[in-house]
Amino acid sequence: MTQTETIPIIPHPAVLPTGQPAQYPRQCPAIYHNSLDRPPSVLSRKALDRAVQHIEAAQLLGSEQLIGYLHDLYRRNCKAGTIRYAAVAICSFLRLLEERSVVRLEDIRRTHIGAFIEHEQDRGLKVSSVRQRLQNVYAFVRYLEREDRVNPELLLRKIHLKLPQGLPRAIAPEDVLKLLSVVDHVRDRAIILLLLRTGMRIGEALNLLVSDVDLNGRTVKIYEGEKNCVGRVVYLSEDARKALADWIREHQPHKLRLFYSRGRSYLCYNSVRGRLQKHLRKAGLGDRGYTLHCLRHTCATELLNAGMRIECLQQLLGHSKLEVTRIYARLTDKTREDEYFKAMAIIEAGRL
Repeated sequence: MTQTETIPIIPHPAVLPTGQPAQYPRQCPAIYHNSLDRPPSVLSRKALDRAVQHIEAAQLLGSEQLIGYLHDLYRRNCKAGTIRYAAVAICSFLRLLEERSVVRLEDIRRTHIGAFIEHEQDRGLKVSSVRQRLQNVYAFVRYLEREDRVNPELLLRKIHLKLPQGLPRAIAPEDVLKLLSVVDHVRDRAIILLLLRTGMRIGEALNLLVSDVDLNGRTVKIYEGEKNCVGRVVYLSEDARKALADWIREHQPHKLRLFYSRGRSYLCYNSVRGRLQKHLRKAGLGDRGYTLHCLRHTCATELLNAGMRIECLQQLLGHSKLEVTRIYARLTDKTREDEYFKAMAIIEAGRL
């Protein structure tokens, strides 16, 4: 099949022939594509209620202020994971304060934040995890400062952790071919090729609706990015387009989401991760340490190797800062590689 050949598509009830979303009855749940219009999710409410229940039972120092801060996160439409992780990190910090005999929030000092960092490091947490917990603590301190409960000087000289700048893990080209050769499940193949060819995050893929995909236009609209909540458009390669067309032909008409599991209206991350690991083992790649996020790294690496400008790649990946995208340039700098071997050929030939 050539790239100009049109894939015959069976119309899906979720998409009108014009490409516009179908109008559903009022009893169907509303779809909010604009994050400013979307109310806080049920999951966020559940995460808030569980966190508040745990904090009230623990009776920690500053419990009232922490509950107020979590309600503030909920009102700002933060996701369930953000609320849950903030509660865990700050509770750990407040417990440390009690161990250090701190009886008032006004008595928090920079040394206490430093002691918290050492405490989390001694527990064996990764640097990235400690850094994330530190950011949650500082966000809580900023909230306390607005409430006039702590000294503003705590925010003047923050403690910063230096993260190791590792290289992204891309799947080797030969391993990509092995993996694709064993994936015969229609839905799994559509997910894997979608991630591999668009570079979208797995959370973004699992939140897609059928109406977000335009097979003839070869585009997918991500109305809200997973990390920065900024929407973008990504494009479909021919193999990803065909895989999605095959899946949509089998898609149950009453399902709004693009991907779902048996008996459910959605598909969770753990299910997709398990399916990928199954296919990797089948391809003899189970010991390579490949993950779902490696598909995103592979897409970025291959696009740079093919000559795409890094500014374009930044927009496709949904990075807020170009510096994040430049990490892939360290892995795929063909100019640097060519310069090295050209210079080394001169050295080895003794022509200096």
